[in-house]
Amino acid sequence: MKRLNLFLLGACVAASSLYAQSEDWKAGVAKVKDLIKTNPEMAEEQADDLLKGKNKKNVELVLAIGRAYLDAGQLEQADDYAKLAKKADSKSAIVSVFEGDIAVARKDPGTASQRYEEAIYFDPNCKEAYLKYADIYKAANPSLATGKLEELRAIDPQAVEVDRKLAEIYYSANQFDKAADAYARFAEGDKATENDLVKYSFALFLNHNFEKSLEVANLGLQKNPQHAVFNRLRMYNFIDLKRYDEAKEAANAFFGACKVEDLTYLDYLYHGTLLEALKVYEDAVVSLEKAYDMNKERSEVLNQIASCYESAGKYEEAINAFNKYVETLPEDKKTPDLVFQLGRMYYGEGTTTDSINYTPEMKTAALHKADSTFGKLAELVPDNYLGNFWRARTNSALDPETTAGLAKPYYEQVATLLADKAKEDSRYNRYLIECYRYLGYYYLVAEKYEESKEYWNKILAIDPEDAIATKALEGIK
Repeated sequence: MKRLNLFLLGACVAASSLYAQSEDWKAGVAKVKDLIKTNPEMAEEQADDLLKGKNKKNVELVLAIGRAYLDAGQLEQADDYAKLAKKADSKSAIVSVFEGDIAVARKDPGTASQRYEEAIYFDPNCKEAYLKYADIYKAANPSLATGKLEELRAIDPQAVEVDRKLAEIYYSANQFDKAADAYARFAEGDKATENDLVKYSFALFLNHNFEKSLEVANLGLQKNPQHAVFNRLRMYNFIDLKRYDEAKEAANAFFGACKVEDLTYLDYLYHGTLLEALKVYEDAVVSLEKAYDMNKERSEVLNQIASCYESAGKYEEAINAFNKYVETLPEDKKTPDLVFQLGRMYYGEGTTTDSINYTPEMKTAALHKADSTFGKLAELVPDNYLGNFWRARTNSALDPETTAGLAKPYYEQVATLLADKAKEDSRYNRYLIECYRYLGYYYLVAEKYEESKEYWNKILAIDPEDAIATKALEGIK
């Protein structure tokens, strides 16, 4: 028993001595690090003193001194200590990692990756080598980087730093589905940082998983209610989910938490879209114009501004914004549907019930512009019924009593074009009925009853329950 006690006492003293030695050289290395820039010669003397005797074979100590020189940007000296460590242990993974770090500092990724691969060969569990290898290729070759990280994840499935780096690489490569999957493995646990939650929520949002993105943003807000980005994402997600009342509340919180100088084009675009959905059109225009001012490359915002003005019944402003939008487009993007959209705006102005801001003369002028615009559409796509159909409606508005028959030739052309189409596709029937209804009424006004009856009967052939056609025929009898 006495011998055992003496043995344990000796072991404790030895362990204490080793610990003290370890602490001594760490303190010495810290001193070297301080001296490297202030007194390089003394730093070298201090290092030599630390490496006397058997300490030359202490790889950890040698690399610690080398790291001090590397951190100070003294690459030649760092390389000398790497060689000394290599001499002490030629198959040390941590030595190979250090050599790789020196190569990184020299902007030599090829050599660095070779050294990290060598470290993994010496020690397949050398986590640091996998992570640093991935850092080299995360921008230049993301698939190579993620492949190496997946190897490490197979060894250590619970390693948070692996999933975090995988998530960051996928995120930077715009592979948001994979980024979200990687974040999902750790970002809702106690090891997640605020930045992890931000990127996780954004990855989900960009992958159109709005419900889950909202859930993660709310998790972030539980930790930091004033966080501008979490409030931003909450607003974005509510808008994309069309939960506009909640989006309105979220928008108020976001704009309250964010400095004006930190607001982005997308913030104003989403806010404008929200206000448009809430039918607060003039306020929507204010936000959308701010969005356009911040990013004039996104000229489609002008089209959205035009739509808001149109919904608000401000047709002149709508037309001006729309024409400005069309001017930004290259010729190959100026498609017939844009001509149709402009014609609809002129038609809306010409048929508006607003008699305060639009005089009869202004309305008539707008209808004439609508007529010429729809005429242009008919020339561009002669096989499509829309140009002449809307030209017919426009001329009907110009001739409300149907005495001049201004719409007659256009409704006749459309009826001829749609007669066969409607047999194959019933969706055309309502347009065909409108044509027949106008023509039936035109001949009724002109007291040409047989021609009028012909068109009312055509309507009943399509829809036997049509009340207007039935009543018109009863009147003619």
